[in-house]
Amino acid sequence: MTSFLRSLRAVKAVAAAGLGLLLCATAATPAAAATPASWEYEALGLAAAQKIAQGQGVTVAVLDTGVEADHPSVAGRVTTGPDFFHDGLQSGDPRWGAHGTAMASDVLKVAPQAKILSVRVLDERKDHTGLQKDNPVAKGINYAVDHGANVISMSLGGDMFGDYDEDEADALARAAHKGIPVIASAGNEGDMFNDAQFPAGYAGVIAVAAAQKDGSRADFSTVRTYNAVAAPGVDIVSAKNTGGFTKSTGTSPAAALTSGVAALMLSHNHKLTPAQVRQVLTATAHHPAGGSNPLVGAGQINAAAAVQAAANPPADRTAPVQYTGKEHPAGTDGTPKTKHAKAPAEPKVIGYSLAGVGLLMVVSAVLIGVLARNRAQQDSTTAPQGPPSYTAPPR
Repeated sequence: MTSFLRSLRAVKAVAAAGLGLLLCATAATPAAAATPASWEYEALGLAAAQKIAQGQGVTVAVLDTGVEADHPSVAGRVTTGPDFFHDGLQSGDPRWGAHGTAMASDVLKVAPQAKILSVRVLDERKDHTGLQKDNPVAKGINYAVDHGANVISMSLGGDMFGDYDEDEADALARAAHKGIPVIASAGNEGDMFNDAQFPAGYAGVIAVAAAQKDGSRADFSTVRTYNAVAAPGVDIVSAKNTGGFTKSTGTSPAAALTSGVAALMLSHNHKLTPAQVRQVLTATAHHPAGGSNPLVGAGQINAAAAVQAAANPPADRTAPVQYTGKEHPAGTDGTPKTKHAKAPAEPKVIGYSLAGVGLLMVVSAVLIGVLARNRAQQDSTTAPQGPPSYTAPPR
């Protein structure tokens, strides 16, 4: 059952966190061209933020599908780490690095003087995922921790069963111990099953929801109490791995942009702790009416205010403390703290539950097939339309 859940998790990994890279026709890009700014530039207050800091001296580890280091928008800023996915694909293959290149360019759009450490932990092709013996994401986190990362950016996630992975949790604990803030996309299940997403759901990770142009939650963004903040996540112009640019939509670009803001903050004050990064981001965000909520957390981040506040952050009061409470804090039944009490469910109840899940999956597959056939019939009677185009603004 564990391998089955891990397989499902991997299948959804890129799709769940990056709602989609909407590929667009684009003009050829001049050498050393920055990623063109879209609406997030004004929404985040980047003009004011970049007058204070631009990410100098900060390395952002992008754990993703790989980054095409020679793309003009990231050229000279990328160090390519190991490929922990080991599927045989390499840079230059159109199936390699689409998502990761886009995310790296979003980080550098915000923090143009930062450096990117690219660590490949995912595959663009869903049918190639779930085949790894060891956890590539956990390995990627550990590598980033050991190789100079100041921020870890993970625009990935997904698992319809909310699987918790101990290897990932251990690696994230190492990152926290080293003082490295970790930022992850909240997930794109908000208009579907709204499932818990990992790594966003791990303790200490700054989970980022996606906002639309009015600052409210994008309808696909997963709604969870672990959401810390939100960032622009609709039609964000990003680098395309095969050249030019594309528009990306999802909590993936929202997390990448937030990672860029964290890089600006650390560039302005390199002593910031992960807890202080979170505190500043949440305190300076555009708070929603009624205060923080599971939709957008503390609200859409404000890069200009966050970078200014980073100079004098609130005190970090987080620290390990010795436990001085009762021997069995969860109860008085004598259960050792290192063990869990047995679940009350009978085996047949569990069996019925699993059977119900199986039946739901079968019914879902049938419905998807019917919808696909209906869509195909409609498409056959309608003239095909190309994707919306994007042309870089004149420079």
